[in-house]
Amino acid sequence: MEIILKEKIKEAVKFVYNSEVTDELIQIQETRKDFRGDFTLVVFPLLRFSKNTPEKTGETIGNYLVDNFRAVSGYNVIKGFLNLEISDEWWVEFFRKMTSEKSHLENCQVSDPETILVEYSSPNTNKPLHLGHIRNNLLGYSLYRILSGCGHRVVKTNIVNDRGIHICKSMLAWQQFGNGETPESSGIKGDHLVGKYYVLFEKKYKTQTENLVKKGMDETEAKNTASLMREIREMLLKWEAGDEEVFNLWKMMNSWVYAGFDETYRKLGVDFDKIYYESDTYKIGKDIVLSGLKEKILYKNEDSSIWADLTQDGLDQKLLLRSDGTAVYMTQDLGTAVDRYNEYKFDKNIYVVGNEQNYHFQVLKALLKRMGYKWANGLIHFSYGMVELPEGRMKSREGTIVDADDLIKEMQMTAMEVSLELGKLSDFTDDEKEDIFRKIGMGALKYYILKVDPRKNMTFNPAESIDFNGNTGPFIQYTYTRIKSVFRKAEQIGINTEKIVFSGVKAGPKEIELIKLLRKFSETVSAAAAGYSPSLIANYCYELAREYNQFYHDFSILGDGDEEIRNFRLVLSRVTSEIIYTGMWMLGIEMPERM
Repeated sequence: MEIILKEKIKEAVKFVYNSEVTDELIQIQETRKDFRGDFTLVVFPLLRFSKNTPEKTGETIGNYLVDNFRAVSGYNVIKGFLNLEISDEWWVEFFRKMTSEKSHLENCQVSDPETILVEYSSPNTNKPLHLGHIRNNLLGYSLYRILSGCGHRVVKTNIVNDRGIHICKSMLAWQQFGNGETPESSGIKGDHLVGKYYVLFEKKYKTQTENLVKKGMDETEAKNTASLMREIREMLLKWEAGDEEVFNLWKMMNSWVYAGFDETYRKLGVDFDKIYYESDTYKIGKDIVLSGLKEKILYKNEDSSIWADLTQDGLDQKLLLRSDGTAVYMTQDLGTAVDRYNEYKFDKNIYVVGNEQNYHFQVLKALLKRMGYKWANGLIHFSYGMVELPEGRMKSREGTIVDADDLIKEMQMTAMEVSLELGKLSDFTDDEKEDIFRKIGMGALKYYILKVDPRKNMTFNPAESIDFNGNTGPFIQYTYTRIKSVFRKAEQIGINTEKIVFSGVKAGPKEIELIKLLRKFSETVSAAAAGYSPSLIANYCYELAREYNQFYHDFSILGDGDEEIRNFRLVLSRVTSEIIYTGMWMLGIEMPERM
Protein backbone atom coordinates (compact mmCIF):
# COMPACT_ATOMS: atom_id res chain seq x y z
CA MET A 1 0.00 0.00 0.00
CA GLU A 2 2.85 2.43 0.85
CA ILE A 3 4.19 2.13 -2.72
CA ILE A 4 0.75 2.79 -4.27
CA LEU A 5 0.18 5.73 -1.92
CA LYS A 6 3.53 7.27 -2.91
CA GLU A 7 2.56 7.19 -6.57
CA LYS A 8 -0.87 8.70 -5.86
CA ILE A 9 0.65 11.47 -3.72
CA LYS A 10 3.14 12.28 -6.50
CA GLU A 11 0.15 12.41 -8.86
CA ALA A 12 -1.64 14.77 -6.45
CA VAL A 13 1.33 17.15 -6.18
CA LYS A 14 1.69 17.15 -9.96
CA PHE A 15 -1.99 17.90 -10.49
CA VAL A 16 -2.51 20.46 -7.72
CA TYR A 17 0.87 22.22 -7.67
CA ASN A 18 2.18 21.39 -11.15
CA SER A 19 5.38 20.03 -9.63
CA GLU A 20 7.37 16.83 -9.90
CA VAL A 21 8.51 15.29 -6.59
CA THR A 22 11.01 12.52 -5.88
CA ASP A 23 10.30 9.46 -3.73
CA GLU A 24 12.66 10.76 -1.03
CA LEU A 25 10.38 13.71 -0.32
CA ILE A 26 7.33 11.55 0.26
CA GLN A 27 7.64 10.21 3.79
CA ILE A 28 4.93 7.73 4.73
CA GLN A 29 4.66 5.95 8.07
CA GLU A 30 1.99 4.06 9.96
CA THR A 31 -0.41 6.30 11.83
CA ARG A 32 0.12 6.44 15.59
CA LYS A 33 -2.44 4.47 17.54
CA ASP A 34 -3.78 7.57 19.31
CA PHE A 35 -4.88 9.12 15.98
CA ARG A 36 -7.52 8.05 13.46
CA GLY A 37 -6.02 6.66 10.25
CA ASP A 38 -3.83 3.95 8.78
CA PHE A 39 -0.96 5.77 7.06
CA THR A 40 0.51 9.21 7.71
CA LEU A 41 2.15 11.53 5.20
CA VAL A 42 4.72 13.98 6.58
CA VAL A 43 3.67 17.19 4.82
CA PHE A 44 6.63 19.47 5.61
CA PRO A 45 8.90 18.40 2.70
CA LEU A 46 6.09 19.36 0.27
CA LEU A 47 5.67 22.94 1.47
CA ARG A 48 8.25 24.17 -1.05
CA PHE A 49 5.78 23.20 -3.79
CA SER A 50 2.53 24.29 -2.12
CA LYS A 51 3.82 27.64 -0.80
CA ASN A 52 1.15 27.25 1.88
CA THR A 53 0.70 26.22 5.50
CA PRO A 54 1.18 22.56 6.52
CA GLU A 55 -2.52 22.26 7.46
CA LYS A 56 -3.77 23.70 4.15
CA THR A 57 -1.29 21.58 2.15
CA GLY A 58 -2.45 18.43 3.97
CA GLU A 59 -6.12 19.24 3.32
CA THR A 60 -5.51 19.86 -0.39
CA ILE A 61 -3.64 16.56 -0.90
CA GLY A 62 -6.17 14.71 1.30
CA ASN A 63 -9.12 15.99 -0.77
CA TYR A 64 -7.41 14.96 -4.00
CA LEU A 65 -6.78 11.43 -2.72
CA VAL A 66 -10.37 10.98 -1.46
CA ASP A 67 -11.73 12.13 -4.84
CA ASN A 68 -9.30 10.21 -7.05
CA PHE A 69 -8.20 7.11 -5.14
CA ARG A 70 -10.94 4.70 -4.03
CA ALA A 71 -8.72 3.10 -1.39
CA VAL A 72 -8.61 6.34 0.64
CA SER A 73 -11.93 6.77 2.43
CA GLY A 74 -11.09 9.78 4.60
CA TYR A 75 -8.39 11.86 6.21
CA ASN A 76 -7.52 14.22 9.04
CA VAL A 77 -4.72 16.74 9.40
CA ILE A 78 -2.78 17.21 12.62
CA LYS A 79 -0.37 20.12 12.15
CA GLY A 80 2.12 18.92 9.52
CA PHE A 81 0.83 15.35 9.33
CA LEU A 82 -1.83 14.03 6.95
CA ASN A 83 -3.47 10.90 8.41
CA LEU A 84 -5.08 8.79 5.67
CA GLU A 85 -7.88 6.29 6.30
CA ILE A 86 -7.95 3.24 4.04
CA SER A 87 -11.36 1.84 3.07
CA ASP A 88 -12.65 -1.45 4.48
CA GLU A 89 -13.17 -2.69 0.92
CA TRP A 90 -9.47 -2.23 0.17
CA TRP A 91 -8.47 -4.17 3.31
CA VAL A 92 -10.78 -7.06 2.41
CA GLU A 93 -9.38 -7.16 -1.11
CA PHE A 94 -5.84 -7.06 0.30
CA PHE A 95 -6.71 -10.01 2.52
CA ARG A 96 -8.13 -11.94 -0.44
CA LYS A 97 -4.79 -11.55 -2.26
CA MET A 98 -2.98 -12.58 0.93
CA THR A 99 -4.84 -15.92 0.94
CA SER A 100 -3.38 -16.79 -2.46
CA GLU A 101 0.25 -16.49 -1.29
CA LYS A 102 2.18 -19.76 -1.41
CA SER A 103 3.95 -18.84 1.80
CA HIS A 104 3.46 -16.12 4.39
CA LEU A 105 7.21 -15.54 4.14
CA GLU A 106 6.90 -14.70 0.43
CA ASN A 107 7.19 -10.94 1.02
CA CYS A 108 10.17 -11.35 3.37
CA GLN A 109 12.53 -12.79 0.76
CA VAL A 110 15.70 -10.73 0.31
CA SER A 111 16.79 -9.78 -3.19
CA ASP A 112 20.45 -10.55 -2.50
CA PRO A 113 20.78 -13.63 -0.25
CA GLU A 114 23.96 -13.99 1.80
CA THR A 115 25.90 -16.89 3.28
CA ILE A 116 25.63 -16.36 7.01
CA LEU A 117 27.21 -18.43 9.75
CA VAL A 118 25.49 -18.31 13.11
CA GLU A 119 27.58 -19.53 16.03
CA TYR A 120 25.74 -20.36 19.22
CA SER A 121 26.01 -22.55 22.31
CA SER A 122 29.84 -22.48 22.62
CA PRO A 123 29.97 -24.66 25.73
CA ASN A 124 32.96 -25.60 27.86
CA THR A 125 33.54 -29.32 28.38
CA ASN A 126 34.13 -28.83 32.10
CA LYS A 127 30.49 -28.39 33.10
CA PRO A 128 26.91 -29.03 31.94
CA LEU A 129 24.77 -26.51 30.09
CA HIS A 130 22.94 -24.01 32.29
CA LEU A 131 20.24 -21.33 32.04
CA GLY A 132 22.66 -18.89 30.36
CA HIS A 133 23.38 -21.50 27.67
CA ILE A 134 19.64 -21.95 27.17
CA ARG A 135 19.21 -18.27 26.27
CA ASN A 136 22.25 -18.52 23.99
CA ASN A 137 20.99 -21.62 22.18
CA LEU A 138 17.43 -20.34 21.79
CA LEU A 139 18.59 -16.98 20.41
CA GLY A 140 21.03 -18.60 17.99
CA TYR A 141 18.59 -21.20 16.71
CA SER A 142 15.84 -18.60 16.29
CA LEU A 143 18.22 -16.33 14.35
CA TYR A 144 18.95 -19.26 12.04
CA ARG A 145 15.24 -19.80 11.34
CA ILE A 146 14.49 -16.10 10.87
CA LEU A 147 17.40 -15.48 8.50
CA SER A 148 16.84 -18.66 6.49
CA GLY A 149 13.11 -17.83 6.37
CA CYS A 150 14.12 -14.60 4.60
CA GLY A 151 16.08 -16.52 1.96
CA HIS A 152 19.64 -16.42 3.29
CA ARG A 153 21.88 -19.49 3.26
CA VAL A 154 22.47 -20.03 6.98
CA VAL A 155 24.95 -22.44 8.52
CA LYS A 156 24.42 -23.34 12.19
CA THR A 157 27.80 -23.66 13.91
CA ASN A 158 29.04 -24.47 17.38
CA ILE A 159 32.53 -24.03 18.78
CA VAL A 160 33.26 -26.36 21.68
CA ASN A 161 35.78 -25.11 24.19
CA ASP A 162 37.42 -28.45 24.87
CA ARG A 163 40.96 -27.37 25.87
CA GLY A 164 42.73 -25.04 28.25
CA ILE A 165 43.32 -24.54 31.95
CA HIS A 166 39.64 -24.82 32.93
CA ILE A 167 39.27 -28.18 31.15
CA CYS A 168 42.35 -29.49 32.92
CA LYS A 169 40.77 -28.57 36.27
CA SER A 170 38.06 -31.21 35.88
CA MET A 171 40.61 -33.70 34.58
CA LEU A 172 43.05 -33.23 37.48
CA ALA A 173 40.28 -33.38 40.10
CA TRP A 174 38.93 -36.62 38.61
CA GLN A 175 42.46 -38.04 38.37
CA GLN A 176 43.20 -37.30 42.03
CA PHE A 177 39.82 -37.75 43.70
CA GLY A 178 37.60 -39.66 41.26
CA ASN A 179 38.50 -43.26 42.13
CA GLY A 180 37.61 -44.34 38.58
CA GLU A 181 34.02 -43.01 38.73
CA THR A 182 32.20 -43.05 35.36
CA PRO A 183 28.71 -42.08 34.16
CA GLU A 184 27.84 -45.79 34.03
CA SER A 185 29.12 -46.61 37.53
CA SER A 186 27.59 -43.52 39.14
CA GLY A 187 24.36 -43.18 37.13
CA ILE A 188 25.25 -39.52 36.64
CA LYS A 189 24.87 -37.86 33.21
CA GLY A 190 28.34 -37.38 31.69
CA ASP A 191 28.43 -33.57 31.58
CA HIS A 192 27.12 -33.44 35.15
CA LEU A 193 29.79 -35.84 36.35
CA VAL A 194 32.60 -33.78 34.82
CA GLY A 195 31.03 -30.60 36.21
CA LYS A 196 31.07 -32.18 39.67
CA TYR A 197 34.85 -32.46 39.49
CA TYR A 198 35.25 -28.90 38.21
CA VAL A 199 33.44 -27.63 41.31
CA LEU A 200 35.50 -30.00 43.49
CA PHE A 201 38.75 -28.62 42.04
CA GLU A 202 37.70 -25.05 42.82
CA LYS A 203 36.87 -25.99 46.41
CA LYS A 204 40.20 -27.77 46.94
CA TYR A 205 42.10 -24.93 45.24
CA LYS A 206 40.34 -22.33 47.38
CA THR A 207 41.28 -24.23 50.55
CA GLN A 208 44.95 -24.42 49.45
CA THR A 209 45.03 -20.69 48.66
CA GLU A 210 43.42 -19.74 51.99
CA ASN A 211 45.94 -21.88 53.92
CA LEU A 212 48.85 -20.13 52.19
CA VAL A 213 47.36 -16.70 52.94
CA LYS A 214 47.01 -17.68 56.62
CA LYS A 215 50.75 -18.42 56.62
CA GLY A 216 51.41 -14.83 55.54
CA MET A 217 51.56 -15.12 51.74
CA ASP A 218 50.07 -12.45 49.48
CA GLU A 219 46.76 -13.64 47.93
CA THR A 220 47.96 -13.28 44.32
CA GLU A 221 51.16 -15.17 45.10
CA ALA A 222 49.18 -17.82 46.98
CA LYS A 223 46.91 -18.40 43.97
CA ASN A 224 49.93 -18.83 41.69
CA THR A 225 51.96 -21.06 44.02
CA ALA A 226 49.20 -23.42 45.24
CA SER A 227 50.18 -26.97 44.32
CA LEU A 228 46.98 -27.60 42.38
CA MET A 229 47.65 -24.57 40.15
CA ARG A 230 51.20 -25.79 39.44
CA GLU A 231 49.85 -29.25 38.57
CA ILE A 232 47.21 -27.73 36.29
CA ARG A 233 49.80 -25.80 34.33
CA GLU A 234 51.96 -28.89 33.98
CA MET A 235 48.95 -30.88 32.75
CA LEU A 236 48.16 -28.24 30.08
CA LEU A 237 51.77 -28.31 28.86
CA LYS A 238 51.65 -32.11 28.69
CA TRP A 239 48.37 -31.96 26.77
CA GLU A 240 49.76 -29.53 24.18
CA ALA A 241 52.89 -31.69 23.92
CA GLY A 242 50.70 -34.73 23.12
CA ASP A 243 51.36 -36.70 26.34
CA GLU A 244 49.54 -40.01 25.83
CA GLU A 245 48.21 -40.43 29.38
CA VAL A 246 46.87 -36.87 29.60
CA PHE A 247 45.44 -37.03 26.07
CA ASN A 248 43.57 -40.29 26.76
CA LEU A 249 42.15 -38.87 29.99
CA TRP A 250 41.02 -35.76 28.11
CA LYS A 251 39.46 -37.82 25.32
CA MET A 252 37.56 -40.07 27.76
CA MET A 253 36.10 -37.26 29.88
CA ASN A 254 35.17 -35.17 26.82
CA SER A 255 33.28 -38.12 25.35
CA TRP A 256 31.19 -38.22 28.53
CA VAL A 257 30.41 -34.54 28.15
CA TYR A 258 29.51 -34.73 24.44
CA ALA A 259 26.98 -37.49 25.11
CA GLY A 260 25.45 -35.32 27.83
CA PHE A 261 25.35 -32.22 25.62
CA ASP A 262 23.67 -34.13 22.79
CA GLU A 263 20.88 -35.21 25.12
CA THR A 264 20.29 -31.63 26.30
CA TYR A 265 20.32 -30.26 22.74
CA ARG A 266 17.67 -32.81 21.75
CA LYS A 267 15.47 -31.71 24.65
CA LEU A 268 15.93 -28.05 23.66
CA GLY A 269 15.15 -28.79 20.02
CA VAL A 270 18.35 -27.25 18.63
CA ASP A 271 21.02 -28.68 16.37
CA PHE A 272 24.10 -27.71 14.34
CA ASP A 273 25.37 -28.11 10.79
CA LYS A 274 29.02 -27.94 11.80
CA ILE A 275 30.76 -28.31 15.15
CA TYR A 276 34.26 -26.89 15.58
CA TYR A 277 36.60 -27.89 18.39
CA GLU A 278 39.11 -25.50 19.91
CA SER A 279 41.50 -28.40 20.30
CA ASP A 280 41.78 -28.24 16.49
CA THR A 281 41.43 -24.53 15.79
CA TYR A 282 44.01 -23.35 18.33
CA LYS A 283 46.72 -24.95 16.15
CA ILE A 284 45.58 -22.85 13.18
CA GLY A 285 45.57 -19.83 15.48
CA LYS A 286 49.15 -20.50 16.61
CA ASP A 287 50.29 -20.63 12.98
CA ILE A 288 48.54 -17.30 12.29
CA VAL A 289 50.21 -15.71 15.32
CA LEU A 290 53.67 -16.97 14.33
CA SER A 291 53.09 -15.69 10.79
CA GLY A 292 52.07 -12.29 12.20
CA LEU A 293 55.24 -12.23 14.28
CA LYS A 294 57.36 -13.03 11.22
CA GLU A 295 55.70 -10.20 9.30
CA LYS A 296 56.26 -7.86 12.28
CA ILE A 297 52.54 -7.27 12.71
CA LEU A 298 52.95 -8.73 16.20
CA TYR A 299 55.84 -8.53 18.66
CA LYS A 300 57.63 -10.82 21.13
CA ASN A 301 58.08 -9.81 24.75
CA GLU A 302 61.21 -10.40 26.83
CA ASP A 303 59.66 -13.54 28.34
CA SER A 304 59.03 -14.93 24.80
CA SER A 305 55.28 -14.31 24.96
CA ILE A 306 53.74 -12.91 21.75
CA TRP A 307 51.53 -9.79 21.75
CA ALA A 308 49.58 -7.47 19.48
CA ASP A 309 49.70 -3.72 20.00
CA LEU A 310 46.21 -2.42 19.22
CA THR A 311 46.51 0.96 20.93
CA GLN A 312 46.17 2.73 17.57
CA ASP A 313 42.72 1.14 17.28
CA GLY A 314 41.71 2.50 20.68
CA LEU A 315 42.24 -0.91 22.28
CA ASP A 316 45.08 -2.29 24.39
CA GLN A 317 47.97 -4.70 24.02
CA LYS A 318 46.74 -8.26 23.68
CA LEU A 319 48.50 -11.48 24.67
CA LEU A 320 48.27 -14.15 21.92
CA LEU A 321 50.78 -16.80 23.01
CA ARG A 322 52.03 -17.31 26.56
CA SER A 323 55.75 -17.43 27.34
CA ASP A 324 55.55 -21.24 27.58
CA GLY A 325 54.05 -21.35 24.06
CA THR A 326 50.51 -22.27 25.12
CA ALA A 327 47.55 -20.60 23.41
CA VAL A 328 44.93 -18.25 24.87
CA TYR A 329 41.27 -17.80 23.93
CA MET A 330 42.09 -15.17 21.33
CA THR A 331 44.55 -17.53 19.60
CA GLN A 332 41.92 -20.17 19.06
CA ASP A 333 39.27 -17.63 18.02
CA LEU A 334 41.63 -16.37 15.32
CA GLY A 335 42.09 -19.92 14.10
CA THR A 336 38.34 -20.67 14.16
CA ALA A 337 37.46 -17.53 12.17
CA VAL A 338 40.05 -18.25 9.45
CA ASP A 339 39.09 -21.93 9.29
CA ARG A 340 35.40 -21.02 8.84
CA TYR A 341 36.04 -18.48 6.15
CA ASN A 342 38.21 -20.90 4.21
CA GLU A 343 35.42 -23.49 4.35
CA TYR A 344 32.31 -21.35 3.72
CA LYS A 345 33.47 -17.99 2.27
CA PHE A 346 30.80 -16.39 4.43
CA ASP A 347 29.41 -12.89 4.02
CA LYS A 348 28.65 -12.66 7.73
CA ASN A 349 29.69 -14.66 10.78
CA ILE A 350 27.36 -13.93 13.69
CA TYR A 351 28.71 -14.77 17.16
CA VAL A 352 25.91 -15.29 19.68
CA VAL A 353 27.90 -14.51 22.82
CA GLY A 354 27.01 -12.66 26.02
CA ASN A 355 27.77 -8.97 26.48
CA GLU A 356 30.59 -9.66 28.94
CA GLN A 357 32.65 -10.54 25.84
CA ASN A 358 32.06 -7.24 23.98
CA TYR A 359 35.70 -6.17 24.24
CA HIS A 360 36.97 -9.60 23.20
CA PHE A 361 35.17 -9.40 19.87
CA GLN A 362 36.32 -5.85 19.23
CA VAL A 363 39.88 -7.15 19.62
CA LEU A 364 39.25 -10.21 17.42
CA LYS A 365 37.91 -8.09 14.58
CA ALA A 366 40.72 -5.53 14.88
CA LEU A 367 43.36 -8.29 14.91
CA LEU A 368 42.03 -9.99 11.79
CA LYS A 369 41.81 -6.68 9.94
CA ARG A 370 45.36 -5.83 11.06
CA MET A 371 46.53 -9.14 9.60
CA GLY A 372 44.96 -8.35 6.24
CA TYR A 373 41.74 -10.42 6.35
CA LYS A 374 39.28 -8.14 4.54
CA TRP A 375 36.35 -10.40 5.33
CA ALA A 376 36.75 -9.51 9.01
CA ASN A 377 34.24 -6.72 8.41
CA GLY A 378 31.63 -9.48 8.20
CA LEU A 379 32.18 -10.56 11.81
CA ILE A 380 29.21 -9.57 13.95
CA HIS A 381 29.02 -9.98 17.71
CA PHE A 382 25.39 -10.61 18.62
CA SER A 383 25.76 -9.35 22.16
CA TYR A 384 23.00 -10.46 24.50
CA GLY A 385 22.30 -9.69 28.14
CA MET A 386 22.73 -11.99 31.08
CA VAL A 387 20.00 -14.19 32.52
CA GLU A 388 19.48 -13.82 36.23
CA LEU A 389 17.17 -15.45 38.71
CA PRO A 390 14.86 -13.65 41.14
CA GLU A 391 17.47 -14.36 43.82
CA GLY A 392 20.43 -13.06 41.76
CA ARG A 393 23.30 -14.17 39.50
CA MET A 394 24.45 -17.73 38.91
CA LYS A 395 28.01 -18.81 39.80
CA SER A 396 29.32 -21.94 38.09
CA ARG A 397 32.50 -22.17 40.17
CA GLU A 398 30.43 -22.39 43.31
CA GLY A 399 28.06 -24.90 41.81
CA THR A 400 25.06 -22.54 42.07
CA ILE A 401 24.06 -22.57 38.41
CA VAL A 402 20.59 -23.46 37.19
CA ASP A 403 21.16 -26.66 35.31
CA ALA A 404 19.56 -26.80 31.86
CA ASP A 405 18.34 -30.40 32.25
CA ASP A 406 16.78 -29.68 35.64
CA LEU A 407 15.04 -26.58 34.32
CA ILE A 408 13.63 -28.40 31.27
CA LYS A 409 12.29 -31.14 33.55
CA GLU A 410 10.80 -28.56 35.93
CA MET A 411 9.06 -26.73 33.07
CA GLN A 412 7.45 -29.92 31.81
CA MET A 413 6.33 -30.91 35.32
CA THR A 414 4.81 -27.47 35.86
CA ALA A 415 3.06 -27.69 32.48
CA MET A 416 1.59 -31.03 33.55
CA GLU A 417 0.35 -29.67 36.89
CA VAL A 418 -1.24 -26.56 35.34
CA SER A 419 -2.84 -28.54 32.48
CA LEU A 420 -4.31 -31.17 34.82
CA GLU A 421 -5.73 -28.43 37.07
CA LEU A 422 -7.64 -27.04 34.09
CA GLY A 423 -9.12 -30.52 33.54
CA LYS A 424 -9.21 -30.46 29.74
CA LEU A 425 -7.19 -33.59 28.99
CA SER A 426 -9.56 -36.34 30.06
CA ASP A 427 -9.96 -37.77 26.55
CA PHE A 428 -6.21 -37.81 25.80
CA THR A 429 -4.02 -40.91 25.89
CA ASP A 430 -1.00 -40.95 28.21
CA ASP A 431 1.35 -40.53 25.24
CA GLU A 432 -0.68 -37.59 23.94
CA LYS A 433 -0.62 -35.98 27.38
CA GLU A 434 3.14 -36.44 27.64
CA ASP A 435 3.64 -34.80 24.25
CA ILE A 436 1.41 -31.86 25.16
CA PHE A 437 3.17 -31.33 28.50
CA ARG A 438 6.50 -31.25 26.67
CA LYS A 439 5.27 -28.77 24.06
CA ILE A 440 3.66 -26.49 26.63
CA GLY A 441 6.65 -26.63 28.98
CA MET A 442 9.22 -25.97 26.26
CA GLY A 443 6.96 -23.39 24.60
CA ALA A 444 6.70 -21.54 27.90
CA LEU A 445 10.46 -21.62 28.46
CA LYS A 446 11.40 -20.56 24.93
CA TYR A 447 8.81 -17.81 24.63
CA TYR A 448 9.59 -16.30 28.04
CA ILE A 449 13.24 -15.96 27.07
CA LEU A 450 12.77 -14.91 23.45
CA LYS A 451 10.11 -12.25 24.06
CA VAL A 452 12.71 -10.10 25.86
CA ASP A 453 14.92 -7.79 23.80
CA PRO A 454 18.08 -9.91 23.51
CA ARG A 455 20.34 -6.97 24.33
CA LYS A 456 18.76 -6.55 27.76
CA ASN A 457 19.52 -8.47 30.92
CA MET A 458 16.55 -10.51 32.04
CA THR A 459 15.23 -12.28 35.10
CA PHE A 460 13.80 -15.72 34.45
CA ASN A 461 10.87 -16.71 36.62
CA PRO A 462 9.59 -20.22 35.79
CA ALA A 463 6.32 -19.68 37.67
CA GLU A 464 5.38 -16.70 35.48
CA SER A 465 6.20 -18.38 32.19
CA ILE A 466 3.48 -21.05 32.32
CA ASP A 467 0.24 -19.12 32.27
CA PHE A 468 -2.64 -19.58 29.84
CA ASN A 469 -3.38 -15.87 30.07
CA GLY A 470 -1.10 -12.94 29.36
CA ASN A 471 2.06 -12.60 27.27
CA THR A 472 3.18 -16.24 27.43
CA GLY A 473 3.92 -19.13 25.11
CA PRO A 474 1.02 -21.27 26.44
CA PHE A 475 -1.46 -18.44 25.75
CA ILE A 476 -0.36 -18.29 22.11
CA GLN A 477 -0.40 -22.09 21.84
CA TYR A 478 -3.89 -22.15 23.31
CA THR A 479 -5.08 -19.57 20.78
CA TYR A 480 -3.69 -21.72 17.97
CA THR A 481 -5.46 -24.85 19.27
CA ARG A 482 -8.68 -22.84 19.66
CA ILE A 483 -8.59 -22.09 15.92
CA LYS A 484 -7.84 -25.73 15.18
CA SER A 485 -10.87 -26.68 17.29
CA VAL A 486 -13.07 -24.35 15.20
CA PHE A 487 -11.99 -26.17 12.05
CA ARG A 488 -12.59 -29.61 13.57
CA LYS A 489 -16.15 -28.50 14.45
CA ALA A 490 -16.58 -27.12 10.93
CA GLU A 491 -15.64 -30.50 9.45
CA GLN A 492 -18.07 -32.25 11.82
CA ILE A 493 -21.00 -30.16 10.52
CA GLY A 494 -20.10 -30.91 6.92
CA ILE A 495 -18.10 -27.83 5.86
CA ASN A 496 -15.29 -28.64 3.43
CA THR A 497 -12.61 -26.43 5.02
CA GLU A 498 -10.17 -27.12 2.17
CA LYS A 499 -12.33 -25.25 -0.35
CA ILE A 500 -13.66 -22.21 1.48
CA VAL A 501 -14.05 -19.05 -0.59
CA PHE A 502 -15.64 -15.69 0.06
CA SER A 503 -16.59 -12.83 -2.26
CA GLY A 504 -18.49 -9.61 -1.63
CA VAL A 505 -18.39 -9.62 2.13
CA LYS A 506 -18.68 -6.50 4.29
CA ALA A 507 -16.18 -6.81 7.12
CA GLY A 508 -16.67 -5.32 10.57
CA PRO A 509 -14.15 -3.12 12.51
CA LYS A 510 -12.77 -6.04 14.52
CA GLU A 511 -12.18 -8.10 11.38
CA ILE A 512 -10.49 -5.15 9.67
CA GLU A 513 -8.21 -4.69 12.70
CA LEU A 514 -7.25 -8.35 12.47
CA ILE A 515 -6.44 -8.01 8.75
CA LYS A 516 -4.31 -4.93 9.44
CA LEU A 517 -2.34 -6.91 12.00
CA LEU A 518 -1.91 -9.89 9.64
CA ARG A 519 -0.46 -7.50 7.08
CA LYS A 520 2.32 -6.56 9.52
CA PHE A 521 3.73 -10.08 9.71
CA SER A 522 6.12 -9.90 6.77
CA GLU A 523 7.51 -6.50 7.77
CA THR A 524 7.93 -7.75 11.36
CA VAL A 525 9.94 -10.74 10.14
CA SER A 526 12.07 -8.52 7.89
CA ALA A 527 12.73 -6.16 10.81
CA ALA A 528 13.64 -9.11 13.07
CA ALA A 529 16.11 -10.39 10.45
CA ALA A 530 17.66 -6.96 9.91
CA GLY A 531 17.98 -6.22 13.63
CA TYR A 532 18.72 -9.79 14.80
CA SER A 533 15.78 -9.60 17.18
CA PRO A 534 13.52 -12.65 17.73
CA SER A 535 11.65 -10.62 20.37
CA LEU A 536 9.91 -8.65 17.59
CA ILE A 537 8.34 -11.85 16.26
CA ALA A 538 7.52 -13.14 19.74
CA ASN A 539 5.63 -10.01 20.74
CA TYR A 540 3.93 -9.85 17.34
CA CYS A 541 2.62 -13.39 17.85
CA TYR A 542 1.24 -12.40 21.24
CA GLU A 543 -0.45 -9.28 19.81
CA LEU A 544 -2.01 -11.36 17.01
CA ALA A 545 -3.19 -14.07 19.43
CA ARG A 546 -4.71 -11.44 21.73
CA GLU A 547 -6.48 -9.70 18.83
CA TYR A 548 -7.87 -13.00 17.55
CA ASN A 549 -9.17 -13.97 20.97
CA GLN A 550 -11.06 -10.69 21.21
CA PHE A 551 -12.52 -11.36 17.76
CA TYR A 552 -13.43 -14.93 18.78
CA HIS A 553 -15.12 -13.66 21.92
CA ASP A 554 -17.14 -10.98 20.14
CA PHE A 555 -18.29 -12.88 17.04
CA SER A 556 -19.71 -16.25 16.13
CA ILE A 557 -17.74 -17.97 13.41
CA LEU A 558 -19.72 -21.11 12.62
CA GLY A 559 -23.05 -19.88 14.01
CA ASP A 560 -23.56 -16.95 11.63
CA GLY A 561 -26.42 -17.60 9.22
CA ASP A 562 -24.75 -15.69 6.39
CA GLU A 563 -22.60 -18.21 4.51
CA GLU A 564 -20.36 -15.50 3.05
CA ILE A 565 -19.66 -14.05 6.50
CA ARG A 566 -19.06 -17.54 7.92
CA ASN A 567 -16.62 -18.42 5.14
CA PHE A 568 -14.83 -15.10 5.48
CA ARG A 569 -14.34 -15.61 9.22
CA LEU A 570 -13.15 -19.17 8.68
CA VAL A 571 -10.55 -18.04 6.15
CA LEU A 572 -9.55 -15.20 8.50
CA SER A 573 -9.11 -17.76 11.28
CA ARG A 574 -7.09 -20.10 9.06
CA VAL A 575 -4.66 -17.41 7.93
CA THR A 576 -4.29 -16.25 11.54
CA SER A 577 -3.41 -19.79 12.63
CA GLU A 578 -0.91 -20.16 9.77
CA ILE A 579 0.86 -16.93 10.67
CA ILE A 580 0.92 -17.76 14.39
CA TYR A 581 2.35 -21.16 13.50
CA THR A 582 5.02 -19.64 11.22
CA GLY A 583 5.96 -16.98 13.77
CA MET A 584 6.31 -19.51 16.58
CA TRP A 585 8.23 -21.86 14.27
CA MET A 586 10.76 -19.06 13.85
CA LEU A 587 11.16 -19.07 17.62
CA GLY A 588 11.71 -22.84 17.64
CA ILE A 589 8.39 -23.42 19.42
CA GLU A 590 6.22 -26.44 18.59
CA MET A 591 2.45 -25.96 18.39
CA PRO A 592 0.06 -28.63 19.70
CA GLU A 593 -3.07 -29.39 17.68
CA ARG A 594 -5.15 -29.77 20.85
CA MET A 595 -4.82 -28.60 24.45
